[in-house]
Parts: sequence; C-alpha cells; structure tokens
Amino acid sequence: MNARRFTFLFLVASLGVVLLALGSLRNSTTENVVQATGRHATSGHTDRGSQAFTHWNNDDPPVVPTQCAACHGTPGFLDFLGEDGSAPGTVDQAAPAGEVVQCNACHNPSAHALERVAFNSGAEVEPVGSEAPCLICHQSRQSTDSVEAALQGLADDVVSPDLSFIDPHYKIAASTQRGSAARSGYQYPDRQYAGYFAHAAGAEICTDCHNPHSLAVQPQLCATCHSNVAGIGDLTGIRTQPGDYDGDGDTREGIHSEVVSLHERLLDALQQYARSVAGKPIVYGAAFPYFVVDSNDNGMADPEEMNPGNRYDAWTPRMIRAAYNYQFVQKDGGGYVHNARYVLQLLHDSLVDLGETISLPAAGLSRP
Repeated sequence: MNARRFTFLFLVASLGVVLLALGSLRNSTTENVVQATGRHATSGHTDRGSQAFTHWNNDDPPVVPTQCAACHGTPGFLDFLGEDGSAPGTVDQAAPAGEVVQCNACHNPSAHALERVAFNSGAEVEPVGSEAPCLICHQSRQSTDSVEAALQGLADDVVSPDLSFIDPHYKIAASTQRGSAARSGYQYPDRQYAGYFAHAAGAEICTDCHNPHSLAVQPQLCATCHSNVAGIGDLTGIRTQPGDYDGDGDTREGIHSEVVSLHERLLDALQQYARSVAGKPIVYGAAFPYFVVDSNDNGMADPEEMNPGNRYDAWTPRMIRAAYNYQFVQKDGGGYVHNARYVLQLLHDSLVDLGETISLPAAGLSRP
C-alpha cells in the first residue's frame, strides 16, 4: 500500500471515529463513515440544483440573507449555532449562495450541546436525543401568534387591503410533530389541540424513522407494529384512530385518507367563502404564489393565473386563518404520520370557522 493511499484511509477512519465520538445520530451508529457520506450525498440536503440552495444565485451579490441563511447552507447554520464564534441563536451576516448542508452542520459541538430549541411562536421545547438540528430548520416560519398579530383589530368578514396570505413555509414536520407545544398551526381560541406526538419507543424522533444521512423513510420500522406495512407505499393505509373525521362513513381507510378528505373540503369551503363573502373567486396552485385570483372562475389554477401579479388580494381575517391552516397541512406531506390528531384538529376547526358565515355540509364530521 502506497503512502498516499494509507494516509487517505487513515483520515477516513479517523473521521469516522470523530463523528461517533461527537454523538452521531441514533441510526448512524450502524453506518461507517464511507456509507454515511455516500448516503448523505444522495439526500436533499446536498442537492445543489435545489431551489433551497440556488434561489439567490442570480442576486447581486449572490448571498443568502440573514433571515434565510440559517437553514439554506452550512455557513449560515454554523453562524446560527454560534459555532463560528458569534452569538448563538441569530445569524449575524449573509451567507454565500449555493452552499448545501454538509456533515459539519450537524456534527459539531454546538449542535450536540443544544438543550432547547425555540420555535417561531416563541415556544421552546426540549429536543429528544439528537433531533435538535432537525427542529431548528424543519419548522414553520409563522405561528398562531404571528397570524393573530396580523389580524388584530380587523373584523372577521370584512375585506382588508392590509392583509396578504401568510405562508408557514416548507418542510415543517417538526412543527406538526410538536403540535400545540409549538403553536405553529393556527390554533383557534378556546379549543384544545394535540401536543407532542411521541409515537412509540424507537420511533420518537426524526432520525428514528428517517435515515439521518439519506433522509429516506425506513418503513421496516413501522412494520414492527403495523402489520399492513411491507413498503413505503403502505404507510398511507395505517390507522389507529377509530373516529370518522371526514363523515364519509369509512373507518377502515388509512388516517391519511381522512386528512386528504378534510383538506380538500377546506379548499372547497375557502372557494365558496371567497365568492359569497369576499366577492372575488380564489384558487390554489401548488407553487408560489399559491393563492391567486381565479380570473375565469373555473375552479382551477391555470398557468396564466399563477404569477405574482395575480396574487389573491381580497382577504378577510376568517379567510387568512383557514388558508394558513390549509397551507400548513399542505407543506407537511407526512403530517398524517407526524401528528394526525393535530392536523385533523386544524382542518376541522378551520371548516367550522368558515361555516359560521357560509353554509357547509357538516353531517358526520367529528373532531379528534
């Protein structure tokens, strides 16, 4: 073996020891450093073509602003942690665009020492095990509190030119899982909401169910308790709650179907409210700017309607609350796993609130 090859192998082995010594994520203990690095290279965290990392490439200068930098590249995340010597909890300077989430973003002393993580509501939670880095970035950028602040002093059913859609942002699984403890969905007053969904022993934190490096879901863990699961496609068939929440009479379908049904009904209700109360039809498209004016009133988001100049502009406070919860559920595709009760409660209460003003068929609906 030549000296160069020996040096390379020694460094690889040493790095593996360092990662483990720093308290690597629970599922990573079965992976050596070469396997972990290979899997990490296939993950969304290192997708250099992703909008999450390229959005600012053509700006002048090409930098990620401080309000975004913590989660859109390693330099900003290290700045947020204080690993670069700055004060922890804030990003002090814009970060270079085009950076991805590298190993040292999560494998460093500051990340491993985190004992509490703040959500955008101001609520703080105690991370379980090694999930703190996940909670920092995979949370809503808005909350019950920020929605309430935007609506303060406005009448529920009066269109206000001061209102615009409030977007919780993307990939917000931590907010769903923590439920009412994080207050990230819009929680209606005088209603009780499900808190942290700890699931079950061995399936409590992000890296129990997702490979910490590839981020892939590991359905074999689910099969331990859910006998219907043989692969990832079977997860939507899981159901442990008996209620018929969408009122269709089917209590054997997976809880995912209950969520999808209520989610669809909420959009229908928003569109009915927009026509009859706000006086301007609305439609939702899966891409930015999301809620736009349905200019031809055909109930579909046509390509020519999906542009920033056509953003919906006839919001009332009641619409804002419901639209926020619609988007909150939309932006966590795994919400039925992360905390189905919380998601169903948000959808149910949004429908009930809209039903205060418009006529909605509510027969059979129930709230977890």
